[in-house]
Amino acid sequence: MIHPTAIVHEGAQIAEDVRIGAYSVIGPKVCIGPGTEIGTHALIEGETTIGARNRIFSHAVIGSIPQDLKYRGEKVRLEIGNDNIIREFTLLNPGTEGGGGLTSIGNGNLLMAYVHVAHDVRIGNGCILANAATLAGHVTLGDHVVIGGMTPIHQFVRVGDYAMIAGASALSQDIPPYCLAEGNRAVIRGLNLTGLRRNIDRETIDALKNAYRRLFESTEALKENAERLSKETNNDAVKKLCRFILESRRGIPFKRKTNAQ
Repeated sequence: MIHPTAIVHEGAQIAEDVRIGAYSVIGPKVCIGPGTEIGTHALIEGETTIGARNRIFSHAVIGSIPQDLKYRGEKVRLEIGNDNIIREFTLLNPGTEGGGGLTSIGNGNLLMAYVHVAHDVRIGNGCILANAATLAGHVTLGDHVVIGGMTPIHQFVRVGDYAMIAGASALSQDIPPYCLAEGNRAVIRGLNLTGLRRNIDRETIDALKNAYRRLFESTEALKENAERLSKETNNDAVKKLCRFILESRRGIPFKRKTNAQ
């Protein structure tokens, strides 16, 4: 059902059962999949594709041009998967030419009120971004990442699967999968054990605990340690952790253990 006060521009591709609330505006290049619900006063524009069964709440702004002074009207896209919840006053921008022209959001994510997803961001599946979390351009989140409220993340930062960033932190470096980070500037405080226990078997958690101690509670160089561990272990999760560290370009923020400790 489309409310009579909503404006759906000619050319928009809207599945038959999509619900669009009062005074919402849908641009001519928007594609919205079946079962999606859009609240009142929402704006969806640009080259934006939205999958099935999404819930978009009032005053969300989705697909407006990037907040990047280099943008000159190039064709850029925003792609949103299935079963996402996008709450009030969220702002989701498409990509830019310099970042590949695409911002993508996977499936089953919760974006709480006032979340900002900037240009060229990649968000995986099952992530939770609490109120006013802010992702700058080119940020990448893996699957099942949790970002606490009021937390900004710097451009080009990567956050691995099952990682958690505490609320009111400020993140400027990469956080490996399975880890918990907190502070301004945020540093790794340990493993995200609550998230791991909900989703990963005990044997893998034990392997990650041992890997964490070796990597982050050692006086040895982190990347050299990760390279050695990646060759020794047969555990896929530990290998993923090591690979992330080895591929990091912004560095991993943690407090190095010293002999005095």
